[in-house]
Amino acid sequence: MNKLSALIITFNEERNIVRCIDSLREIVDEIVVVDSFSTDKTIELCESRGVKVIQNKFEGHIQQKNFALQQAKNDWVISLDADEALTEELKKSVIEILKTPTLKGYKFNRLTNYCGKWVRYCGWYPDTKLRLVNRNFAIWKGVNPHDKLELNNNLKEGFLKGDLLHYSYYSREDHYKQIEYFGNIAAQEKFKNGKQINPFLLVGKVIAQFVKSYIIKFGILDGITGLKISYRSAYATFRKYQILNQLK
Repeated sequence: MNKLSALIITFNEERNIVRCIDSLREIVDEIVVVDSFSTDKTIELCESRGVKVIQNKFEGHIQQKNFALQQAKNDWVISLDADEALTEELKKSVIEILKTPTLKGYKFNRLTNYCGKWVRYCGWYPDTKLRLVNRNFAIWKGVNPHDKLELNNNLKEGFLKGDLLHYSYYSREDHYKQIEYFGNIAAQEKFKNGKQINPFLLVGKVIAQFVKSYIIKFGILDGITGLKISYRSAYATFRKYQILNQLK
């Protein structure tokens, strides 16, 4: 079977990192954490589990994850965020495919937990992600903070059974904090690229985001959780462009 390296980037992830590491230990040959100088117990928790930790200045999600790709000792890597973990079914799929991989990358579905509720709609599931790749044929792309792992030259991707569990937000405050964090990064990127927006278009984008999440993507079927997610997703759109206008 091909040997596998797990790659995780962190910053103050003491709440999540143990769960992530423990979900990987049975199926990988090494775990590498690239940390951007955490001030909590993240490093201590990693080292207590024998995980290799590398400190690297954070210059963006894409840059940090591409740096992490270069730190693995094995060609095959699985890349996770600290708030993610593999299900038992997904572990079995990874083990099986690594015996005789026929492609250079494999994707699987991600299931998100929002304040204790698993979200099946709102456009949040299946949220398929490419995360298991031969690192010689893959690179992280996208626009910060929305990174995306891609295979070179549009190589064909495989699909594995099992879910990647995503523990996104534990509370309302967590979500709004993340909205501010991602909103600032996204606004900075748009500002650098000379993007701007007028008030009428902004209103349209905010309304469209709510309708997309709650109606088109069936967020209504997630009950009150779907309503909260849809409202806060619309607010995130508003906040991103509000920050952009402030930068101008």
